[in-house]
Amino acid sequence: MIKYLILIAVVILLMSLLGGLYRFFKGPSLVDKVVAFDSITVNSLVLIGVMALLTGRAIYFDVAIVYGLLSFLGVIVVARYIQGGL
Repeated sequence: MIKYLILIAVVILLMSLLGGLYRFFKGPSLVDKVVAFDSITVNSLVLIGVMALLTGRAIYFDVAIVYGLLSFLGVIVVARYIQGGL
């Protein structure tokens, strides 16, 4: 039963990921693209977490933490660039 719920969650996450990719490529402004990139990152982090649970490997959680930190720094750099501080 839990496998089916995880499968449904993965399908919903993949649909959300596709929506973020669409907004990233078709976004009218740079801010829309930054928000879409952040959304893609969050969805990817959750998918990595689900994969870690399914495979039983804790190393994927470490990968997700590093990926989240790098994504956060990337969004901060782009936000500084948009403000003109860089």
